[in-house]
Amino acid sequence: MLKRPVFILLIFSLVFNCSVTEQPEFVGIEKIKVINSDLKSITLKADALFKNPNDIGGVLKTDDLRVYFNNTQAATVVSDEFNVPSNQNFTIPLIVSVATDSIIDKKNISGLLGSLLSQKLSVQYKGEIKYNVLGYSSTYTVDETQEVKIKL
Repeated sequence: MLKRPVFILLIFSLVFNCSVTEQPEFVGIEKIKVINSDLKSITLKADALFKNPNDIGGVLKTDDLRVYFNNTQAATVVSDEFNVPSNQNFTIPLIVSVATDSIIDKKNISGLLGSLLSQKLSVQYKGEIKYNVLGYSSTYTVDETQEVKIKL
């Protein structure tokens, strides 16, 4: 009989002692770089930076994040759910591989050829990253553009 009130008290103390003051802060995307490039494909890696001030983690998902090369949509970032650590700064790796023939567009061929000759490519990550914790969810809007060097 005494077990039930002790159990309820324990649950309340755990719930109210863990602070969830705010959602993790999205700092930005940095270190966009080409990992591999050849005539068939280009593989990019970028780091999404976050700060989590809470005692509780959560889960981040990147289903709605698209990658554009020279303003032409080329791919969608597909990754597993990422477990958010509590009280830490952390990064999520965003890796995408794109076939070079999929970024060739008749309207954008001059821009692509110019990029290949200068060995620079404008890369844009655009979309949303979703955060979930204990039934609460929010989204982060991502719109980051950088020029990266490529070697074919």
